[in-house]
Amino acid sequence: MKVFIGEPGFEYKENFRSLSEAALSGGVTSVVSMPNTSPVIDNVSMVDFIVRRGRDKSNINIFPSATLTRNMDGKLMTEFGLLSKRGIIGFTDAIKTVQNSEIMSRIMNYASELDVLVMQHPEDYELSKNRCINEGEISTRLGLQGIPYIAEKIIVERDLSLLEEYPCRYHISQLSSAKSVEVIKKYKNNNLKFSSGVSINNLSLNENDIGDFKTFLKISPPLRKEEDRKALIQGIKNDLIDVIVSDHKPEDEESKRLPFAQAAEGSIGIETLLSLCLELYHNNSLPLKKIIETITYNPAKILKIDKGTLKVGKDADLCIFDLDQPWKVDVSKLKSKSKNAATENRNLQGKVLMTYLKGEQAFSLQ
Repeated sequence: MKVFIGEPGFEYKENFRSLSEAALSGGVTSVVSMPNTSPVIDNVSMVDFIVRRGRDKSNINIFPSATLTRNMDGKLMTEFGLLSKRGIIGFTDAIKTVQNSEIMSRIMNYASELDVLVMQHPEDYELSKNRCINEGEISTRLGLQGIPYIAEKIIVERDLSLLEEYPCRYHISQLSSAKSVEVIKKYKNNNLKFSSGVSINNLSLNENDIGDFKTFLKISPPLRKEEDRKALIQGIKNDLIDVIVSDHKPEDEESKRLPFAQAAEGSIGIETLLSLCLELYHNNSLPLKKIIETITYNPAKILKIDKGTLKVGKDADLCIFDLDQPWKVDVSKLKSKSKNAATENRNLQGKVLMTYLKGEQAFSLQ
């Protein structure tokens, strides 16, 4: 539900063709593309371009999103109704957050009337701008400005409070902290309807993995403490978190080979998503059924698309994987144009063997 494609504007990082190959090798047949391209996807002409480009150049199902606000500046809403009719699956400002509460309330009210999906990246800029790592002992040791968990919690709490007054289809794109999970639990217990996701990176890594300024592990939201990672896993177990995303964000080598504070945020992950999820199964963190639900059925349900199940009459979009096959993440062998994998050189257990799209074989490991 959160994949960044470089077209238009950043084709040197990723394009539809390379993204398709990477996705299929990872067993992924459908993605939600983010709108923070250049130019951004916030008008009819850009929507028509991205829909046509995805259809003509991609070998997988591309479900494009458009921006919540024009130029992602957090001020003027985009035309939800008009853009939805042109093929938009939902609305998000990608890695930006709508900071103004009044504007966010208008967005929710408008989205409710049109029954469109709002997806928010929760981060208070006043507490996170010019910062690049989780606030704590690690940030102090490395001499870096840290992002406190409260930057996320504030927006989660604010949006869910607004949602009580302006009910709409609302999805929190990514959670990273135990405190945010507590907020989710409180509002779920009050029977508020919404969904939330978490990146596989935040389930598989913590701030200690950053070591001495490993920029491939600079992501947004940041990797946090081990207790946060465990709380996120427990949140999935307890049906508080609905979706695991790859948060596939390709970045070229030049933008990553910089001092940590200046390096670009993001990691590729669509090729390793399933294998990293299976790691959570092998170490008894999550049951296999729950893992499959969070990357297939639940996303389809949230997006209201006829995918995510294997039934007579449905599209046979599926993958066959070996639950136990070991392999090592060698970035030189990954299909993505960019090689910024947070899990570079990691030994994994579980490998995609074949991927089928609408009943036709689209990828084979052999």
